[in-house]
Amino acid sequence: MSKPVVLVTRKLPQAVEARLLRDYQPRLNPDDALYDRDELIKRAKGADAIVPCHTEHFDARLFERLPKSVKIIANYSVGYDHVDTEAAKQAGVVVTNTPGVLNDATAEIVMLLILGAARRAGEGEKLVRTAAWKDWSPAFMVGTQVTGKTLGIVGLGRVGKVVAIRARGFGMKIIYHNPRRQADEAGAIYYETLEDMLPHCEFLSLNAPNLPSTRGMLNAARIALLPEGAIVVNAARGTLVDDDALIAGLKAGKPRAAGLDVYNNEPDIDPRYRELPNTFLLPHIGSATAETRDAMGFRALDNLDAFFAGKEPRDRVA
Repeated sequence: MSKPVVLVTRKLPQAVEARLLRDYQPRLNPDDALYDRDELIKRAKGADAIVPCHTEHFDARLFERLPKSVKIIANYSVGYDHVDTEAAKQAGVVVTNTPGVLNDATAEIVMLLILGAARRAGEGEKLVRTAAWKDWSPAFMVGTQVTGKTLGIVGLGRVGKVVAIRARGFGMKIIYHNPRRQADEAGAIYYETLEDMLPHCEFLSLNAPNLPSTRGMLNAARIALLPEGAIVVNAARGTLVDDDALIAGLKAGKPRAAGLDVYNNEPDIDPRYRELPNTFLLPHIGSATAETRDAMGFRALDNLDAFFAGKEPRDRVA
């Protein structure tokens, strides 16, 4: 039997592409070009599967045009909000994601955001790189100490739980809000409502998925509930934040600072963030370790292997 044809929308790690070449007939993207809708449809002609990233958006209109040969979309990402799962079901296309394999890498970035925002790392590096650092004084570059502070986690899921473990290494007290209490919270204090938790958050980490109920969840009213000096970090989804509210708050000093790895409309983020000295900004690199990017690819291919073997893919979401 001929091997299934797999369209790969972005350049993947070498080891992942090697496995694709061994087991499938892949249509690779060696130049890592970002395909527009027409190009994606053209390249998908005759393909049995597509391995996309979050940079490709599979909405209802795209599914209407998608070649009927495509039977599975094996996402190279844990998030799948870029795929209209209802439209996929109607088109008879299976959708999978890659959960679990990027928990540690993303939690590391959350801690980097916490430390970077609290200790003014962005400002400090700029001083050194631009030769603007001229002296030292007791008042120079004073930030916020992380050790012993209270960290509020919105979404104590796979990543949130690892963040809690890492934060305890800094002696942080962990509180959290979830739609429901977690059974294995390991000493973390549960708050049934976000409004009840926010006044206690010296640090606030957003680790919730992109859902209708979470979009814009960090708004002006909730920012006002934070204590003075609070610091906000987000390595989950940009859609969780009301940009106007957060930017206005940062300008007013509440929150004191923010560490962000994800944004609305990225990479075309709200330019006002770049102008604020109390922001520590990263370019969506939560999963960007060699180990994790390999693992994501292998997990996507595991799902393809199962599907083409007539088995239920482990990570089916539609």
